Amino acid sequence: MKADLTRVKPYGDMMNDGVVQLSFSLPVPVGEEAREAARQLAAKMGLEEPQVYHMTDLGEGFTYFIVYGRCTHTVDLTAIRVSKVDAPVMDFHEINRFIRERIGRKVVVLGACTGTDAHTVGIDAIMNMKGYKGEYGLERYPEIEAHNLGSQVSNEELVARALESNADALLVSQVVTQKGVHITNLTELVELVEAEGLRDRLILICGGPRIHHELALELGYDAGFGPGTLPPEVASFIVQELVRRRDQGRIGA
Repeated sequence: MKADLTRVKPYGDMMNDGVVQLSFSLPVPVGEEAREAARQLAAKMGLEEPQVYHMTDLGEGFTYFIVYGRCTHTVDLTAIRVSKVDAPVMDFHEINRFIRERIGRKVVVLGACTGTDAHTVGIDAIMNMKGYKGEYGLERYPEIEAHNLGSQVSNEELVARALESNADALLVSQVVTQKGVHITNLTELVELVEAEGLRDRLILICGGPRIHHELALELGYDAGFGPGTLPPEVASFIVQELVRRRDQGRIGA
């Protein structure tokens, strides 16, 4: 059975059955009252026939639930328009050849987890030589000079290192997002770069579990990449953006 893309809804066991699974915690002690509270809450979310399939005591008056139910709503996929990174993805060899032929020098890229963020898995997947999912990281590219600065790098230090190394691009990974700290931190970096008069000179890219391209643009970045991004996707954008800016006269060769 082919899905109707104008009326897309969740699929569980059968097409259009609307079955979904959601999980959440409530600040209530475990018990049958807690189970019923979770069921009623799911019903108020609009789920039909909500059932609590799992309930676990988290201690100190908190309980975790897994609930199944049926979603009655649909979305029109054909009407959806989203902002996406506009850069054809090249492979490892194509990127290096592009740099040699179109840029004529090594491209300098700095990457870091900034602020208090100590989670380096994302930035390591893009930067480190071993790469991610069979794709080499930027450190492996002979035409890219990549520096992974690691975790808990202040915005001031990142900008200072960018000046010191004459960087072309800054990659910022943000995993810690409690209370919107990633928004604050990412915004501060853009403001600092602008205050130093470096905005046209630097390509700013951010990434992380709660980062997407539209958010990145809203915060003043050139591109945003979410979970599962591979090194060639980031490298392809950087080198094409460098050439685009040069052709527009915004930066030198």
